[in-house]
Amino acid sequence: MYNRAPVVLASQSPRRKQLLEQAGIPFQVKVIETAETFPPELAIVDIPVHIARQKAAAVRELCAPGDVIIAADTVVVLDNDIIGKPKNREDAINILSRLSAREHRVVTGVIIRQGEKEVAFSKTTAVHFKPLTTEQITYYVDEYKPFDKAGAYAIQEWIGAVGIDSINGCFYNVMGLPVSRVVEELENF
Repeated sequence: MYNRAPVVLASQSPRRKQLLEQAGIPFQVKVIETAETFPPELAIVDIPVHIARQKAAAVRELCAPGDVIIAADTVVVLDNDIIGKPKNREDAINILSRLSAREHRVVTGVIIRQGEKEVAFSKTTAVHFKPLTTEQITYYVDEYKPFDKAGAYAIQEWIGAVGIDSINGCFYNVMGLPVSRVVEELENF
């Protein structure tokens, strides 16, 4: 159980909240909307770290000096292209059709900051989808409305149970937070 400095989660993601709760980390949520922009020359593994750093910096003004801020961002990568959140139903269907029968990477960048001290890291998990039928894809999109999710899916939902045949790496990373690494870093902070 974490019982040190107060923790602030700079994210409204219900999945990140759930994972910190599961890990027994008491926290408050504080969020300021930030542009998820990055310099074009950044390596893909550095992009979510850069965006997480922007999120942490934005909420810093809302926090007490001793608060520990945790910020994260997750990207889905297929063929070295970042696949963001779908714009609409048709885009979600197209994204899942591209991921069908293929392996992609999920990269989550994390910033843990207290005052001027900062730990930054990214974690990558490889995910492979079985071939998905058009009916499976449209059912998932219509029933689960994955419009707020990078890659147009959540591994813990129906599509993960029936469509993913393997992962190599941290399951929770695909949900949006490599929680075991976060706990390890907090213990060493």
